[in-house]
Amino acid sequence: MVSSDQRRRQLAREKFERQQQRREQARKKAKVRNSVIAAALAVVLAGGGAVYALGLTGEDKKDDAAPLDPPPSASPSESSTPAPAMAIDKKAKYSFQLKTDQGDIAIAMDAAKTPHTVNSFKSLADKGYFDGTKCHRLTTQNIFVLQCGDPKGDGTGGPGYTIPDENLDALGKAGADGTVTFPAGTVAMANTSQPDSGGSQFFLVYKDTKLPPTYTPFGTMDAKSLKAVQDVAKAGVEGGGADGPPKKAVTIEKATVPKV
Repeated sequence: MVSSDQRRRQLAREKFERQQQRREQARKKAKVRNSVIAAALAVVLAGGGAVYALGLTGEDKKDDAAPLDPPPSASPSESSTPAPAMAIDKKAKYSFQLKTDQGDIAIAMDAAKTPHTVNSFKSLADKGYFDGTKCHRLTTQNIFVLQCGDPKGDGTGGPGYTIPDENLDALGKAGADGTVTFPAGTVAMANTSQPDSGGSQFFLVYKDTKLPPTYTPFGTMDAKSLKAVQDVAKAGVEGGGADGPPKKAVTIEKATVPKV
């Protein structure tokens, strides 16, 4: 029998998928329009270098007429690699520490609440998986997050396995709009909008954000770390939009997950 919480999450996902379909239609219209504009500009500015079609291409961009896409999305993992065996102390606290070129970010994690997530991040960090990777996506309208954890740097990468959703009720029950508030400082898993589809991508919330309760909240930034992310957000998105690579590029130089 499906529980009321499972049914609620299912309804939230269905609503999200309907929104995605409408946004995809809007993006296709925008792409056609921008192709025409780009062609016209190319004629006028022949020889003047590359011409960008207003930057409205792919999942990382926004049509001004369409709602902003929820950013915590990741391409489906092929799950060709087994998830790492449980090797952490499930009763312990850990810290996901990111040394970046824009300041250090420390994320407190409680293994008792998200054991699979903490175990996966420690396994990946111990192998140097995150070292040298860029935070590929910043959103500055409606949804306020910086997304990281993709070794490809374009939102399509992952470790080759998925981990189960955890701690989904930590932020309370969804309201009438199917969302809960992810407070500033929260760190959560990105996914494909399908259950149990998290991989390595995660997002750092720098301002209170409403999202469906389908993203595993696994950590919290301290005040100094939150300020570092907010400083990146203040610089805006590359190209001046509301959704795309951060103008102030962020590279994770080293990631570690020590027990605290």
